[in-house]
Amino acid sequence: MAIELYSWATPNGHKVHILLEELGLEYRVHPIDIGNGDQFDPDFLKISPNNRIPAIVDPDGPGGEPLALMESGAILFYLAEKHGRFLPADGAGRYTTMQWLMWQMGGLGPMLGQAHHFLQYAPEKIDYAMKRYSNEANRLYGVLDKRLGESRYLAGDDYSIADMAAWPWTRYPERQNVERANYPNFQRWFDEIAERPAVKRGVEVLTSLRREGGFDDKAREVLFGATQFQRR
Repeated sequence: MAIELYSWATPNGHKVHILLEELGLEYRVHPIDIGNGDQFDPDFLKISPNNRIPAIVDPDGPGGEPLALMESGAILFYLAEKHGRFLPADGAGRYTTMQWLMWQMGGLGPMLGQAHHFLQYAPEKIDYAMKRYSNEANRLYGVLDKRLGESRYLAGDDYSIADMAAWPWTRYPERQNVERANYPNFQRWFDEIAERPAVKRGVEVLTSLRREGGFDDKAREVLFGATQFQRR
């Protein structure tokens, strides 16, 4: 049975799109247009109470019962473990993979997201915030580059869900005031993963539905204004 995927073409969405393609799983896409406010629809909130994409419903979950999951990291962990790929079953490799997955979830993604916001989308240019998140973005790319000077992939010699989690966030370093030429190990890793057929397919999921030219005024209000913070 097909997995029901609720998502949009964002770095967090692409993490799960890529894993679904790498695993060769059947899935059915339900677009959640975050600029239109689809993430606040009551039916979606039943699946993802935090009104964030991506989310899935696996009709063949544990015990053969449907399982709804939100949070991209949890989805990656669940699908990789269920299908026995891209996450070691035990040993140090398993915890190393989880370590770098958590690094992405708790550090790389949120901090690059803040860099995107203050550098690209904030209605006023706040010098302190722009410098703070640009500096943090470059620090994190330094951590990434150092690690990738020690091993082929984030968790070691094997491509894993840790790489799938981090890679979509690093597609446009210039938007984070990061000069990719300063991080050669990162660039080697990035280019290698970009050539994977499943990755090429994954980043195309829902991309054609995105607005040309970025967010309009309505989308900005939905994403960054009072609508975002209403209690539901």
